Amino acid sequence: MINADEKRHLVTLDVNGTRHAITVESRKLLVHLLRDDLNLTGTHVGCDTSQCGACTVDIDGQAVKSCTVLAVMADGASITTIEGLASAAGDLHPIQAAFHEHHALQCGFCTPGMIMSVRQLLAKYPNPTESEIRHNLAGNICRCTGYHNIVRAVESLAIGASDHD
Repeated sequence: MINADEKRHLVTLDVNGTRHAITVESRKLLVHLLRDDLNLTGTHVGCDTSQCGACTVDIDGQAVKSCTVLAVMADGASITTIEGLASAAGDLHPIQAAFHEHHALQCGFCTPGMIMSVRQLLAKYPNPTESEIRHNLAGNICRCTGYHNIVRAVESLAIGASDHD
């Protein structure tokens, strides 16, 4: 017989600059810890199969689909969610502002995961080509926009981008 307490683990995480110590079941996914235990509902559950990218967060500097990570696997990690991007004064992060300026969202369901993926894309390719943008966002599905304005928003953030129309 398995003791129920043996299935629970203390997980310590730094989420958006705040340290949390939470006891979780072994099978709990990081996305559910973020949404259910920390009430960070900007991280969306879209497919639960790692296909859509709506649950993408930053874990120790890497864009990761949080539906693929058990909470216990993230023990000790530093995590940034979409809620952690805006300034303390409420100013949008430049990627969020670019999505707004270039109408890169419609229903908004995919937007948090897209933005978190774009952060990593721009860290790797500060001046990405359209092809690099499309390739690096292939793991994020948008059912509304057709991607054109998402690509334009990312292009506007490129180092040396001069026009923001």
